[in-house]
Amino acid sequence: MTSDKSLENLMLIIWTIALLATGGSLYYSEVMGFVPCELCWVQRIFMYPLIVIYGVALWKKNIQIALPGLFLSGIGFLVSTYHYLLQKLPLLRETGDTCGLIPCHTQYVNYLGFITIPFQAGIAFLSIFVLHLLILNLVKR
Repeated sequence: MTSDKSLENLMLIIWTIALLATGGSLYYSEVMGFVPCELCWVQRIFMYPLIVIYGVALWKKNIQIALPGLFLSGIGFLVSTYHYLLQKLPLLRETGDTCGLIPCHTQYVNYLGFITIPFQAGIAFLSIFVLHLLILNLVKR
């Protein structure tokens, strides 16, 4: 049987991931001066509400409140994956030019040759999604 404390800890981890991802995106744009492309804005639309959703779920100690977060993180992961592929696949790179003022294939950072901003967002979305599924599985037991 899973304790309520372990479920709370998992929700706290999810909330922390969302907070760090949001802080990271704001750091890149507001401190480093990187202008977000349109797909970056879409990812922000899916990430920023997760702080409130999981914060309220944590405060109320009710994971059911956070169900929209599961869908937002899943869709956000798909957008991040597409954005990352635009950056890394030459075949898709041409379509990235039509993204808006800032081309979506722009790579402001490229740590270790593969870690870009959409990659970081995708890892955050995927982590939130998987942890939420884990919580739901634990609650079912």
